[in-house]
Amino acid sequence: EKIKELYDCIKLAGFKPITSFVLKNVKEDMLEKELCGHSEKLAIAFGFLKTGMDLKSEEIVVYKNLRVCGDCHEATKWISKVTGRTIKVRDSRRWHHFQGGQCSCCDSW
Repeated sequence: EKIKELYDCIKLAGFKPITSFVLKNVKEDMLEKELCGHSEKLAIAFGFLKTGMDLKSEEIVVYKNLRVCGDCHEATKWISKVTGRTIKVRDSRRWHHFQGGQCSCCDSW
């Protein structure tokens, strides 16, 4: 439920899901649900479950052995913006430091 809560929060703030990153053949109404199941979003939600939503000073760190998809990259920027938390994601190529709605890679990943 935490992932749904975060997803609803960033959508209210203006986030638009990028459904072209769903690689499965699913119906239109299932596209967003498929995106919510991506590993980095689940890991970030788990981080909030373990640390709480009110600890703005604690950062969340996620390690991933694959590249981050564009939707997850954009969603993580929005999550960092609406929660005020720093989120660091290590994918197969580089570190991404998300803070205040921006990423250290300047969207050139």
